[in-house]
Amino acid sequence: MQFTRARDLLVAGVIGFALAFPLFRAAYQSLPSLPTLAGVTLLVLAVAELVLAFVVRTRIRSRAVVTGLGIARVVALAKASSLLGALMSGAWLGALGYLGPRAGRVVAASDDLPAAIVGVCCAAALVGAALWLEYCCRTPSDPDRDHDRPPTG
Repeated sequence: MQFTRARDLLVAGVIGFALAFPLFRAAYQSLPSLPTLAGVTLLVLAVAELVLAFVVRTRIRSRAVVTGLGIARVVALAKASSLLGALMSGAWLGALGYLGPRAGRVVAASDDLPAAIVGVCCAAALVGAALWLEYCCRTPSDPDRDHDRPPTG
């Protein structure tokens, strides 16, 4: 299994930006105003994943009963969440890229700007929490099982 690569997250972010920015350019006039707390759902997911990360980390370090299937599910959740967070970061950055330059001239853009900022921050928090959760699923190195040492004898 490979850990999530920065390249994958960057591609997801670029895709999110490439979808959101043209959408805002083409249809912003017909969109309803953005709720300021629209991105907070991502923050709720991030907090839940942080809690799960500390639980998993504690159980692995204390050698409590942890099934391989359970860890595989947690890693899958972490990978999916980091990609979702990166995609939504790109989308919120696309909204921010459209709204930012217009905020001084257009009242609606000025009103929607805080929602885009909150969305970017919450999506970034989800990426961070998901990467931490994935990291916590690693087993600690065991000094008795050093595979790099040649056998003695």
